[in-house]
Amino acid sequence: MSRRTRTARRRPVAAAVLAAGAVLLPAVPASAASGADQDFVIEDPRITESSGLAASKRHPGVYWTHNDSDDGAFLYAVDSRTGRTVATVTMTGVGEPRDVEAISLGPDGNLYVGDIGDNLGGTWDHVWVYRLPEPAELRDQTVAATQFTVQYEDGPRDAEALMVHPKTGRVYLASKKQSGGRLYAGPERLSAQGVNVFRPTGADVDWVTDGAFSPDGSELVLRSYLGAKAYDWKGDGSLGEPRRLSAPLLGQSESVTYTADGTGLMYGAEGTRSRVVRVDVEKRDGEGDEGKAPEGTKSPGAGGADGAGGGGEAGEGDGKPTGTAGLVVVGAVVLVWLGLRKGRRGAK
Repeated sequence: MSRRTRTARRRPVAAAVLAAGAVLLPAVPASAASGADQDFVIEDPRITESSGLAASKRHPGVYWTHNDSDDGAFLYAVDSRTGRTVATVTMTGVGEPRDVEAISLGPDGNLYVGDIGDNLGGTWDHVWVYRLPEPAELRDQTVAATQFTVQYEDGPRDAEALMVHPKTGRVYLASKKQSGGRLYAGPERLSAQGVNVFRPTGADVDWVTDGAFSPDGSELVLRSYLGAKAYDWKGDGSLGEPRRLSAPLLGQSESVTYTADGTGLMYGAEGTRSRVVRVDVEKRDGEGDEGKAPEGTKSPGAGGADGAGGGGEAGEGDGKPTGTAGLVVVGAVVLVWLGLRKGRRGAK
């Protein structure tokens, strides 16, 4: 099925999701009027299914993104000051990407790209991770990438989240299930020869569409369609108790990354001229003004971590409309839309 046909099929429901969010939840206030690492709109008409974000380390204020399917082996560098694409990178050595869902930067200065989507829930017995150096210059160019074959120890999975730990360089994947999803750890070092087996860490995570480690590696943020949660990172792949975050509802909410300095979280979504919204990172209880950069993103007024998908845009008791009923309606629309979307890539 062509990309144009699939897009046309899901446009009415996606529009309903966006409309529901606009009516039931308040608009996300703009951050600064100008400057890097603030709210922006992806202006490039080629980027219609932005499915991952990674903050550049070489180029302040620039974010790497990609479409999730049928786009070829392309990565786009988008300047958050203007929303414009300042470089297009074509990967070589990776064959024909199937369903690229995530991107992350490692401590080795490499970009890691996850061709890991499988909306039929286990059709493909292997997926791929690509690795390439982050370009030193922002210009259109071709870059050779290394392709790694990936399998899960417990059988095929659909996944949309790839995270590289900023200290160890280890690659983690989170499977995408409404309930019963898992966090998987790759080998200590990926090998381009043979198969890289990813094993469950023992942490259960639900409905994950993207994730990101804090720059100091002490925290893992996982986002879903309806919110996001933060977990203390235990080092062995186990997670602390989840904390619900203040995350914007953006229609098909697909991506999250920390700013390079760790002071904010940038949330993105699919769609033409899609928005990327910054949420400032708040200090966790007990953290002072000195020492490490704040890593928690506890929602103001939010309670525990219960509830489907995490928090919404507004905190409780702040005079803004919140409404559990509103989230339930939005959730229902999302569920209907996801049902229509399921399997859209199976006939490739």
